[in-house]
Amino acid sequence: MIVTVASFKGGVGKTTTALHLAAYLQSDAPTLLVDGDLNRSALQWASKGNLAFQVCDEAQAVKHSRKAEHIVIDTPARPSIEELATLAGGCDLMVVPTSPDALAMGAMLQMVEHLDAQTFKILLTLVPPRPNQSGEDAKRALESEELPLFSASIRRLEVFKKAALEGVPVNQVKGDRMSGIAWECYRQVGDEVLNHGE
Repeated sequence: MIVTVASFKGGVGKTTTALHLAAYLQSDAPTLLVDGDLNRSALQWASKGNLAFQVCDEAQAVKHSRKAEHIVIDTPARPSIEELATLAGGCDLMVVPTSPDALAMGAMLQMVEHLDAQTFKILLTLVPPRPNQSGEDAKRALESEELPLFSASIRRLEVFKKAALEGVPVNQVKGDRMSGIAWECYRQVGDEVLNHGE
């Protein structure tokens, strides 16, 4: 399965999503994470050598993809409309992360206007804790527009920053009681990714 993670706006958890989907898919079959972002954030996350799956840049992707059953691609931020069509055509599912704030939602809606509804699914990320209702409000708004949306969403948790610093997926962060809760968010999303199209 080829999963592309793409976003018109930075800071919405694109690399975090790509990395955790790769970690989840690795538990199903050999997985490769291709870092196509100019910031090389996924390669930086992987640099400590603590990940169970391989991470490479796009120049090495063809060579390394031969050994992988699943490929996750972390794309450059803000792809052009032409690039977007190419990215969507080259994967089984495009995951479009967005935080529930107005600016991120606006950028995401501009992006998905150019996509076929069968090719993508929106993932709400950085959802603040209650009593803040912005996550629920965003979900209702997207559902009312009948846009394809993951039923699971990703909570805004500090443990994701710790995971990046330690170079591990969030479920491997020791001594933080929120690590299991954070991983469960991506586990549910991973289940939906694997079941996509069934």
